Amino acid sequence: MEVIKIIQLIGVKSECDIEIRQKFSIIPARLVDKLRDIYDVTGNVLILSTCNRTEIYVNSDLQREDLICAVFDRLGWDRELENYIFYVEDKNAIRHLMKVSCGFHSKILGEDQILGQIKTAYSAALKTGTIRGQLQRLFQSAVTCGKKFKNTCEIYKIPVSVPSIVVRESEKRKMKKYMLLGFGEIGQLVLKYLNSLSTEIVYVAVRNLDKVDKLYKKCSWVRFITFDRRKDYYKDVDCIISCTSAPHTVISKDELPDKKLLIFDLAVPRDVDRDVMTFSNVELYDIDRISAIDQKNKIMRKEKMEKCRNIIDEHIDEFLKWRSLDEISPEIQKIKEFGSRICEKRIKTFKNKRYTKDNEKLVQTMIESTAKVYINRAIKVLKEGKLEGREKEYMKLINKIFCQ
Repeated sequence: MEVIKIIQLIGVKSECDIEIRQKFSIIPARLVDKLRDIYDVTGNVLILSTCNRTEIYVNSDLQREDLICAVFDRLGWDRELENYIFYVEDKNAIRHLMKVSCGFHSKILGEDQILGQIKTAYSAALKTGTIRGQLQRLFQSAVTCGKKFKNTCEIYKIPVSVPSIVVRESEKRKMKKYMLLGFGEIGQLVLKYLNSLSTEIVYVAVRNLDKVDKLYKKCSWVRFITFDRRKDYYKDVDCIISCTSAPHTVISKDELPDKKLLIFDLAVPRDVDRDVMTFSNVELYDIDRISAIDQKNKIMRKEKMEKCRNIIDEHIDEFLKWRSLDEISPEIQKIKEFGSRICEKRIKTFKNKRYTKDNEKLVQTMIESTAKVYINRAIKVLKEGKLEGREKEYMKLINKIFCQ
């Protein structure tokens, strides 16, 4: 019995709050190990893990329940949390990914960080060797779809990213002195947006000062400090923006100074301990509260995005057509191999007889015999079609091959 593999997706429901989402999150340092763990049972996998989503894409012959059980087991997820995940397959999974790449399923509608995150996830799976075939082609199509959607829709003209919203909000509060915890992709975007403000100082806490690009060090308003010294500078700032990939909290109430502070926690799992919320001098925004700020531009973005939905349909149709042809590739390969054997046989005959025969007649004989191989096969198939009462169907196909 032929084993049929299908594209399947297990993801965390978007309506889950941060307390639930962080139980499913996968920190970057563990991504490769988790990819390999799942690959052992599915054979083909990509993990898309961001601050707002955790999604596992596979191309596997495992049935739904077996797949869910395997993923939960390999990722160490609590089976009691199964109600918080969703499962889709085949065309529904394909459509979901295309919509994700265009920002339709983002916490902040239309945010453009997701396309870069999909590229990163794809690169990780490719480098680890856990993606190939149809799943690989699907993610290539999703990236292409996201790029075209972004450029056509021009959604980037309306600020949508979490870093831009955070910086805009801090500007409203007239913040001048900042601390940035974490300097990955999100941290660098935060610093980029802060550069457009009249910022006095930004302390950037990193774990390794030697890895900081020299270009950043030349900025007079930016000062890099080691991560373990961050607490020494809390008293000198008005606003803390935290976006580390730490598996545990890095800010707690007892280490904060007795002064007014605005804190943005962009991380999942959260960087800021919940006890900070009880501190009257601190105003804390986690990723969910940040998302809620964005309602004003949401309507404008939604209108623009709805007008470009056809781009998603085009890329889905394109992928499905490719997949349909890919499914017959083994038969195409057989045809090519048959043709190669015929050619090799005729070439061998020519080499053996070229000095004993008239070459022109020899080539003519060989070409005619090669043509007869296919003509005689076509005639045989046509006769079989006649006996089966399907000669019109067979003749139409044979005419397409030989007579057009």
